[in-house]
Amino acid sequence: MRVAIVFNHPYEKSYCNAILIAVINGLQKAGHEVDLMHLDRDEFDPVMRAKDLYAFACAKADGENIYENIDPLVLNYKERLEQAEHLIFIFPIWWELMPAMTKGFIDKVIFPGISYDYAKSGLKMISRLKKLKRTTIITTQNTPALLYRLVFGNAVKYALLRGTFWKIGFPKRKWINLCLVKFVSDKKREKWLTSIESRFAALS
Repeated sequence: MRVAIVFNHPYEKSYCNAILIAVINGLQKAGHEVDLMHLDRDEFDPVMRAKDLYAFACAKADGENIYENIDPLVLNYKERLEQAEHLIFIFPIWWELMPAMTKGFIDKVIFPGISYDYAKSGLKMISRLKKLKRTTIITTQNTPALLYRLVFGNAVKYALLRGTFWKIGFPKRKWINLCLVKFVSDKKREKWLTSIESRFAALS
């Protein structure tokens, strides 16, 4: 299976980076092909520029002819996503939501003519990622899970899994959220990493 990973964390010694290593190790043990889109290393520009918005405005009527206005890195990601059977996002939750680069990826890559098209009615969205079988989000945060759910409304879940990814028909959406990462013991963090590696080593 070809697995695309969208990773966003600028610090190589972060726990997110440890998660990334565990995920890759697990996938490779299972014989899967891994395609890493490391937004920080790629110096991905998350800002929607005027030309991006122009492409967005034109996409509904002319989805195949917008590419001259699209960031070349976005087009690179497009080609790679089209081959993905499993899509994994790994990022920290900062101030209740994803970092800017992850949000920019959603804005600029989960985009008409790139990741989805509009139905003839103009109302429904149809995924262009025909090989995609499942989507997994892995997040870290220092907020307690109960507080994040009751006070902040599980913002990532509703913005991505029940929002963006549901709208365009991404299949089998899963969210793994690790809370209080800064405050738990090293033993607990190691246990999480072992569990994550085992989960992806068993992926079929």
